[in-house]
Amino acid sequence: MSKIKLSKKYIYKICKEALKEDLHPYGDITSKLLNNKDKIKAKIISNSDGIIGGLDLAKQTFKIVDKKILFKTKKKEGSKIKNKQIIVEIKGNAKNILTAERVALNFLSHVSGIATQTYKFVKKVGKNTKICCTRKTIPGLRIIQKYGVNLGGGHNHRFNLSDEYLIKDNHIANSNLRNLVIKAKKNSKKITVEIDNLSQLKKIIDLKFNTVLFDNMSIKNLKKGVRLVGNKYETEASGNVNLKNIRKIASTGINRISIGRLTHSVSAIDLKLEI
Repeated sequence: MSKIKLSKKYIYKICKEALKEDLHPYGDITSKLLNNKDKIKAKIISNSDGIIGGLDLAKQTFKIVDKKILFKTKKKEGSKIKNKQIIVEIKGNAKNILTAERVALNFLSHVSGIATQTYKFVKKVGKNTKICCTRKTIPGLRIIQKYGVNLGGGHNHRFNLSDEYLIKDNHIANSNLRNLVIKAKKNSKKITVEIDNLSQLKKIIDLKFNTVLFDNMSIKNLKKGVRLVGNKYETEASGNVNLKNIRKIASTGINRISIGRLTHSVSAIDLKLEI
C-alpha cells in the first residue's frame, strides 16, 4: 500500500480524543492551581538520538488546549535528532502548556520510537530489501504507527483485512492451499501466500499470484526458496527478525522483510518538556 498521510481532520480528531481521555472528568486539577496570567517559555528536548516524528500531532494538541500557544519547531518531521537537542520551542500560558504537555509528548515519543527503530533496520539492509510493518498494531493507533514506519524509511504492509489476500497457515489448516489460491485469483486483489516449507511452494508455484511469504524459514531454506521462485514472484520473509540477523536474511536476495516489533513492542524515544 502507499505511504500513510495524516490529514488535518484526522490529526485534530485523534488529538481531541487523547485530550478527552486525559482531562475527563474535571480537567487538569493540578495546573488549575497556577495563576491564569502566568506566561512561560518551554522547550521539548531529546534525551536520545533518533528520528523525530509526530510534530503535527504535538502542535495540534497544544492548539486545542490554547490557540494562543506558540509552537516553533526546530527540527523537520522525519529528520535525525541527537541527544540534548532542542526539538520545539513553546511560549504561552503556563497552565495550558502544562495541561497539553503529556499528551503531546506521548504522540512525539511513540511515533519517533517507531521511526527510529524502523530506520535502524533499514540501514542494516540497504536499498535492495524493503523493511515492512505488519498489522500487529495498538488498536486505534494503526494509522500513526504505520506513519511512523514510513518516516523511518520503511514500507507499509496491508493496512487491513480488505487490502489484499494473505493466505496463512490457519487458512490452509482448514482448506486446500491450491484451491484457496485459485479462489482468490477470481478477484483483482493482490495475493500473498505464506508458506512454512518448500514442498508447499512447489504445489502452487505455477499459479501466478503476487507474493510468496516465507515464514520462520532457516537461512538455508530461505536461499533455496528465493532461488526456486526466481523472478516469478515477489518474495518476503517474516518471523523472529531482529537487528542481529537482518543482514543474513537480506543477503538471501529476499525482496521484503516484515517485522511485527516495529509497532507492537517498540521503545519510545525519550523526550522531555523543560521550562
